[in-house]
Amino acid sequence: MLKTGVIEFPAGRCILVSPHSARSKGGDNLPDLPVLPETLLALELQLQSSAVDLHAFAAAVLSDLGATVQILRMAGREYGTADDRLVRIEDCICDFGPSACFDAVASGVIARGFQRRVVAEIWTHAREIATHAKQLAEDVPGTISPDQAYIAGMLHAIGSLPAALGWSWRETSHDRAMTGLKLAERWAFPGYLRDLFCEMLMPGYKPEWSEIMAEAHRLACGPMTRCALHDMAIRPSA
Repeated sequence: MLKTGVIEFPAGRCILVSPHSARSKGGDNLPDLPVLPETLLALELQLQSSAVDLHAFAAAVLSDLGATVQILRMAGREYGTADDRLVRIEDCICDFGPSACFDAVASGVIARGFQRRVVAEIWTHAREIATHAKQLAEDVPGTISPDQAYIAGMLHAIGSLPAALGWSWRETSHDRAMTGLKLAERWAFPGYLRDLFCEMLMPGYKPEWSEIMAEAHRLACGPMTRCALHDMAIRPSA
């Protein structure tokens, strides 16, 4: 049972009287994603303080692909595809409570050896694309909000995770965009994320996504990481 806590907001405090406890995993029997040690440390330090800073807690989650996916998976198990109201990580933290969110994030194993290098590469690429995607959405206001653009950029390459993490999942496809869509559906991610993968599979389905993601990849200055967008030839070759 979660204890009542206090979340520190930029404009004041909100008392959590009875935070949600997440439902069981149900049909989601895929492994939990690894999370970077520095992310776990940042979240744990927040929980040990007298008041949890919502902005800092959410920022730590959103800096880590594994942590972001774990929180969205928890929201999907609780609300399913019928309710897209928890589309922001801050909303999930407020609804479930920081302790439950930390438990979800900390449930995955720590990547080691070769897997650790692969995780670091994918996680860095995801964070870089997310940052550029958010900036582009802020610079050119449209139907896609900066918060949505950031999470979409963070999750755009999740189709590569089953192979990279060595999952034995029969639905894994050689097409990383298809695998990403299957994961988004299985984990009941918000509709805008499913639209992202549909656009990868069917160019023109929702062209706003391809424009933002293509430009975010052109702006990225880090090493190229194999992701579904390479299969679409959106990112120029090196």
